[in-house]
Amino acid sequence: MSEQQPPNSDYDLTHPIPTTTATGLRQSLTSYSDAHFSLFLRKVFIKALGYSESALSLPIIGIINTGSGFNPCHGNTAQLLDATKRGIHLAGGIAIDFPTISLHEGFSSPTSMFLRNLMAMDTEEMVRAQPVDACVMIGGYDKTVPAQIMGGISGNKPVLPLLTGPMMPGSHRGGRIGACTDCRNNWARFRAGTIDVEEIAEVNEELAPTIGTCGVMGTASTMACITAALGLIPLTGASAPAVSAARLRIAEATGTNAVKAAPEKRTPQSILSVESFYNAAVVLQAIGGSTNAMVHLMAIINRHPDIKGRISLKTLDEVGRTTPLLVDLKPSGDNYMTDFHNAGGMTVLLHRLKSGGLLHLDAKTITGETLGEVLNRTKCPDFEYARQIIRPLNDPLAANSSLVVVSGNIAPNGAVIKASASRKKSLLKHTGPALVFSSPQNMAARLDDPGLDVNQDTVLILQGIGPIGAENPGMPEAGMIPIPRKLASQGVTDMLRISDGRMSGTAGGTIILHVSPEAAVSESVFGVVRTGDVIVFDAEERVLRVDVSDEELKKRVEERKRERETEGHPALRKGRGRGYRGLYEREVNQAHEGADFGFLTADGGGL
Repeated sequence: MSEQQPPNSDYDLTHPIPTTTATGLRQSLTSYSDAHFSLFLRKVFIKALGYSESALSLPIIGIINTGSGFNPCHGNTAQLLDATKRGIHLAGGIAIDFPTISLHEGFSSPTSMFLRNLMAMDTEEMVRAQPVDACVMIGGYDKTVPAQIMGGISGNKPVLPLLTGPMMPGSHRGGRIGACTDCRNNWARFRAGTIDVEEIAEVNEELAPTIGTCGVMGTASTMACITAALGLIPLTGASAPAVSAARLRIAEATGTNAVKAAPEKRTPQSILSVESFYNAAVVLQAIGGSTNAMVHLMAIINRHPDIKGRISLKTLDEVGRTTPLLVDLKPSGDNYMTDFHNAGGMTVLLHRLKSGGLLHLDAKTITGETLGEVLNRTKCPDFEYARQIIRPLNDPLAANSSLVVVSGNIAPNGAVIKASASRKKSLLKHTGPALVFSSPQNMAARLDDPGLDVNQDTVLILQGIGPIGAENPGMPEAGMIPIPRKLASQGVTDMLRISDGRMSGTAGGTIILHVSPEAAVSESVFGVVRTGDVIVFDAEERVLRVDVSDEELKKRVEERKRERETEGHPALRKGRGRGYRGLYEREVNQAHEGADFGFLTADGGGL
């Protein structure tokens, strides 16, 4: 931080106002072709809020307010704002909050993933435009955290995520339940006819009993743990419940940390390294994290100019081969985020991983310490409950590869499966005939037909839900293809399912996702798979292919191109529309690259 200047020095027309080293109100001045007038006018209007000259000489810490009536995951934003401001003021800074858009899957059409890049753009531009020396970013819901980190890396001011935290579990007939693994499990039971409409209504009342993000190891919890592994938040910030006093203390500490980070210019580009992302990948595998995190991590990585191109999906898979699954949470295990927090959370997990030599301890954190230094000043509590929830290295839930990247002729750029969430492990090596649904609408019309030609060995395939998609773009969470009702009523609970879309991180099953390139791409082999084709899948060997000759597949691809041109297929008109949707369809890249906009990546998509 530069030395404080007397107020009148701002009006000394003989001395230019610096543009590259300015801090506080003197930075990011509005363009009036007169910097002194720009600063004069800025002071005029901020004084309308009651600020004094002495206050305006302090470090300015922005707080991104993502509170929204359509976002119950962020229902504690007002309390977090107050606590963050307290921490900033106690440390000698000035706190000023401002809004960006807010996202929630249940209230975003066609899907919140469609809007993630818009939120990243909003975050980047507002952080860059506002005169802030550092910025606390309140997020929590699945897409908000990656959007804010993506935008924060690109904006490259000191940014500190502040997560809203997980909700508490509810109770149904003597058992604990919680969003959203139990949402899907109970809905599947209702579809199968094993519970009635009265009971599903009872369940609905208890699945989300408090504000906060989903209380299992879904995408929100996964991104929280990854953010801690990257060194951007306090370790307890990954798991403290949304409704706890601990969450407010974390907010206060984050405000204090922001004031300390500002003069040191601890920007994400200076803090995050290849080693940071290796640590994040290790944690992702050890917690049995969401498949969505693979997309989000690649988008975040590709925003960093020093890291883009150095870490790929293959890297994340290779990390998994040597990383055991340690955390016993739904959907890979049986417990909830409150259990993880009470067992010591990220502190215990990182100590376990450290003991196995699995972490890069020299990776930097937002406090200026290395990860190793953070762990050296924390204790790893060792009690039976902690060992049950966060397993020791010698007693893992699985030896390795919770998340697996497979490839083959229908997924040359890769596809992802959460092997640890498979409900029928024999399906992790499976060969069977394909039953193809060309779109979600096609699936909805046919799936529950009693005459559907399907059995438990059939491989269900859903096309047209990738980043570009068929009728709607955005890579929706439709990849958890429901078990056809006639099989569900017979007790079938899992089948091999494949799509070019995503599924909720709270979901389970033997489900392959993010097939790249997606079916909407003209050259996609996945897009020409037909009902009856034999699908070969082997998670251990990392293989996913259709047992059709290369010559036949090439012929099908060419035929489809000709048919599209003759029919004027909607896919050929993608990206010609107006507004954000047109921009999205023109610029979104494929899942293996993060489904980001090419022009927002570190090299601007290669331009």
